[in-house]
Amino acid sequence: MFNEAWKTGGFISFIVILTAYLYKRHSDEILQDRLNQILTGLLRAEKKVPPGNSRVALGFGGCDDLFADALDVIDRLNLSAPESPKHFYSVGNAQELAELLGFFFQHGAAAERFVVNKTLFNEILQCAEASPDHRWALGGNAPVMAHRLAVEGMDVMLGARLTKHITSSLPDGVKVVGKPLEKSDVHIIMEYDKGEQWGQYKAPRANRLIVHSDDINPYLAGLEEFAEELKKFKPTLVVVGGLQMMDNFPYKEGERLGRLQKLQKVLKDLPLTTKVHFEMASFTDEKLLKEILDTVVLYSDSLGMNEQELPNLVSLLEAGNVTILSDSHPRVATVLDQMRTVYSYLKKTRETEGRRRLTRLHVHTLAFQAILTSKSSSWKNTMSAAAKAALTAHRHTCGSHYIDLMKTKVLLDDSFSASQDKASRKIQVIDNRPVACWEEDDYMICVAPGLVCTQVIQTAGGGDNISSAGLVLQI
Repeated sequence: MFNEAWKTGGFISFIVILTAYLYKRHSDEILQDRLNQILTGLLRAEKKVPPGNSRVALGFGGCDDLFADALDVIDRLNLSAPESPKHFYSVGNAQELAELLGFFFQHGAAAERFVVNKTLFNEILQCAEASPDHRWALGGNAPVMAHRLAVEGMDVMLGARLTKHITSSLPDGVKVVGKPLEKSDVHIIMEYDKGEQWGQYKAPRANRLIVHSDDINPYLAGLEEFAEELKKFKPTLVVVGGLQMMDNFPYKEGERLGRLQKLQKVLKDLPLTTKVHFEMASFTDEKLLKEILDTVVLYSDSLGMNEQELPNLVSLLEAGNVTILSDSHPRVATVLDQMRTVYSYLKKTRETEGRRRLTRLHVHTLAFQAILTSKSSSWKNTMSAAAKAALTAHRHTCGSHYIDLMKTKVLLDDSFSASQDKASRKIQVIDNRPVACWEEDDYMICVAPGLVCTQVIQTAGGGDNISSAGLVLQI
């Protein structure tokens, strides 16, 4: 009797385990098939439009990026996880660094901060250089975007003061204007992986804290030479980036606004046939962001940003202040509503004295790419641009042009709400035609699912590469 019961119980257990195994295998096959269809659809959309060879001018700044493991650097500085993480607008001592990292680490949010203490910055630099697997790379928004645009076939001019070493790392087709430097600024990219544990904190996604103590970039070095060469170069598109280097930098009275007003004049003097794109970044200085709104944003046709920077701009436009932290995994509906808010404010810009109405907005998140374009504008190929941006995000973070589905996952569901409004319609994501596009009022929106890299090689520079890839097919 006992043996019979044991045999029956064992048989039932075997059936349960076998059923669970077969179910999991079937589920994995379904997920893999969906991934394959989405990848094929994105590649087809990307190839639909061959990149051109338009002229693009970019500014400003440049640096050497030093990548290192965040927790290893912190350990070498003899710092432990803080009991109470805090936000700081700049870093003055080692404890502030630990509390700042804890603040963003627990949310998996990207951040970039100025280190006012040069001695501390040099200590962080030494620890980063001593960290195993550290590496150096081309840094700075404009040089990274210039590199991507040149690789994609654009004719590129870069306004920046760079060392010969940095200049030599750029593709041959990039023309650099600006006096050479003997020594460049250094940015330390302190990266961490999804799921990493630091004391009581666990990172919900892979990201980084960037620290710098720049002397050159905050002054938009190379601006004057850039302005002069623009007249001869006659670009189709001008890209402005790197202005976050001005955030919390100790300028003399009126110095910062003076540099921004010189940039404003450069943008005002451009013919309206030349498009202007501004690449947002991490800003905490409310007054600076207001100055940038007045001198740069209102003179731009196009804006690019991530899920942290979008709510910051919305907050500035609606309430006149900045947000320090926002959801690192926002819903599509939330992002689209925020994009509509930005567009509704900036499309009303009076086109006088060089100001421009916003006609394009690209927001890149981990889970998806969203591009909004005005129907009356000359921006084209929005669907293909969204697809290319999604593919570029994976290629950059995984460090390979080839997309390996074994290192890939999709976070976007098979449908999403177009708005947070209760009456909003559902948008279906069709796996073999994964970029969803639709029209509203006077604009079009395209949303492409992100192919999330599960074995991240790098996060810094992702936004610059993604935005550049999106622009390539639209000019």
